[in-house]
Amino acid sequence: MTTHRDGMEYDIIFAGGGAAGCVAAGRLARANPSLSILVVEGGKNNSGNSMVTTPAIYPTHLLPDSQDAIFYKSEKSEHLRGREAIIATGGVLGGGSSINFMMYTRGQSCDYDSWQTEGWDFQSLLPYFKKLETFHGEDPSIDNSVHGFGRPINVSRGTNGLREPEIDILAAAAAHGEKIFADMNDFESSGGFARWYSYIGLDGKRQDAAHRYIHPLMATTEYPNLHLLLQTKVVRVLFDTSNAAHAIEVIPTPSSEPVIPINQGAVKIISARKLIVVSSGALASAGILERSGIGAATLLSSLGVPLIVNLPGVGENYQDHHCMMYPYATSLRSNDTMDGLLSGRLDFAQALTDKNPLLGWNAIDVGGKLRPTTAEAEALGPEFYRLWKQDFEQSQRPLVMTGLISSFLGDHKCLPASAAGETSQYATFALFSCYPYSRGNVHIVSRDVKDQPRFDNGFLSHPADIKMLLWAYKKQREIYRRTNQYQGELALGHPTFSKGSKAALHDNPIQMDRFKSLDERRAVKDIEYSACGRRRGD
Repeated sequence: MTTHRDGMEYDIIFAGGGAAGCVAAGRLARANPSLSILVVEGGKNNSGNSMVTTPAIYPTHLLPDSQDAIFYKSEKSEHLRGREAIIATGGVLGGGSSINFMMYTRGQSCDYDSWQTEGWDFQSLLPYFKKLETFHGEDPSIDNSVHGFGRPINVSRGTNGLREPEIDILAAAAAHGEKIFADMNDFESSGGFARWYSYIGLDGKRQDAAHRYIHPLMATTEYPNLHLLLQTKVVRVLFDTSNAAHAIEVIPTPSSEPVIPINQGAVKIISARKLIVVSSGALASAGILERSGIGAATLLSSLGVPLIVNLPGVGENYQDHHCMMYPYATSLRSNDTMDGLLSGRLDFAQALTDKNPLLGWNAIDVGGKLRPTTAEAEALGPEFYRLWKQDFEQSQRPLVMTGLISSFLGDHKCLPASAAGETSQYATFALFSCYPYSRGNVHIVSRDVKDQPRFDNGFLSHPADIKMLLWAYKKQREIYRRTNQYQGELALGHPTFSKGSKAALHDNPIQMDRFKSLDERRAVKDIEYSACGRRRGD
């Protein structure tokens, strides 16, 4: 709950209570309880909210009526055939860590070394990665020296890990030439698959930043100087005559304003004695800075914002993963997927009462960091091959990451009538580019915080990003059709192909458990694609 009271001032103010703000504020408070700290969050409190703490229902945060997400609509893009993409961000205390897929993922050591910045190289950062987590590894061959123990964020397999489906998928990946690793989050491993871990505790609870770094401190009397101000938007940072930040300007989040004229939209000022940290995420932080007078002078001048610092990079170079999801019909059992829960066949309230192990699970038991062979990279064209040699070939960077989700993540009412029976179970192969070349931008259009920004996400604006996703589509399809659980593609989530194409989707019943050995999986011939295929949604 909100603990801030009018007239209070603080040593440090965090303008944003997402993952970064909660972690930094919680650690500072624990390190120095005498510091007075305020975390300002536009969304509601997430404390004890089962919609947040229950891993299995994370897809509900992407629904249009979600109360825990903020949806940004991009401008129409020629690269998306005139579509306006919708980007979901955290809209509740804890930010994205309260609504994301909880897939435990670390970068590669070469990523940090490539910054060539003292103190930010991999070896300097490793102690902080370890300080974050309590790793519950199950494989004795995992190198525990790169993992942490006894720290706030639990990393585990959740409460419903599936052994037989995992073995099936990993065997299919191996049959198609992929390496199988014990741990792909050791900062080095790449080019294969592994059993995957999640930001879920052994008790089946989501490990979001607020529940692990803020709520435990505020539940005691030992940290009286840590405060929250919820359902409040930061308009801008205020500067004194020497251009030192000394306060923030806030208003109630519009959806949470009391309906009384004297209070509606009331602007308030909160002072900071030492530091103001802008921690409102990739999209909202840019708006706070620009309304504060930090940004491109030409833009701010056109909007009547007094210039503090001419910093043209603010709001520029937005980059995001291009995530594609491809659904399949399967022979999995009802307790092997989340379809019962997401379709409504399994009652959520009853599952909570029964402590159903499905609830402590994100349905992502296998994942991968994929790299093409040299021949595959060269086949994607000379320009792509040049980028591959420049940015990937000599490193361990994956081109694409993947997670196999044991469920259909779309609207179950859209499923084919023939597949709508109670025993229908699905899986979704999710792919996303790790290092996209496309860039976008986000900028304010006025001084009013209530006005939506001008947002160009830049998705697929670079040809190389399309090439890597085309390669990844073919790769995931070859792997999944080598599993025993495969029962064909769901056409609503795959490209269409011309009649008679050898790449046509499979929609006929398939013999179950048809593979008895790895050699039988290897014997499956790859799909032949031709230029006659076309993309759905033209």
